[in-house]
Amino acid sequence: MIIDVPDGKDPIAYVWGEMVPGIGPAAAGLSLAVYEHTTLGLREFEAARLRIAQINGCVFCLDWRTERGGEKVEESFAEAVEEWRTTDAFDDRTRLAAEYAERYASDHHGIDQAFWDRMSAHYTDAEIVELSMCLGSWLAFGRLNHVLGLDSACMLPSQR
Repeated sequence: MIIDVPDGKDPIAYVWGEMVPGIGPAAAGLSLAVYEHTTLGLREFEAARLRIAQINGCVFCLDWRTERGGEKVEESFAEAVEEWRTTDAFDDRTRLAAEYAERYASDHHGIDQAFWDRMSAHYTDAEIVELSMCLGSWLAFGRLNHVLGLDSACMLPSQR
């Protein structure tokens, strides 16, 4: 970790809450909002989130699994996300979510009309905007955590 965190302080809580009080809590609010207010299905949500985590290399994000109503994606899901082009584990919406995440993070200038036509066949405009906001949040904050080394210092709530 490249940030000095006072002894006894949780690195995530300190960096996201105390270090830059005018920005950190607002960023944390956006980060939480994509989980609390999403209308996207769990599988497409997790496919997009995990693809961003794989691209970012954020250890914490790679280990995290979103839970809704006691349900999580299966153990093999992360591997399927890596193989989103060829896996038979995904429906069209889930495959498109993983593809969009990859293109959003790695080749946003290359997103063409043919891709948007495919997205529009499976997602509403509101869902496309929502997914785009989620992707932006995960891309920015996963990279922040990884670049600053917070991803290796923080733990899932069940590990605390």
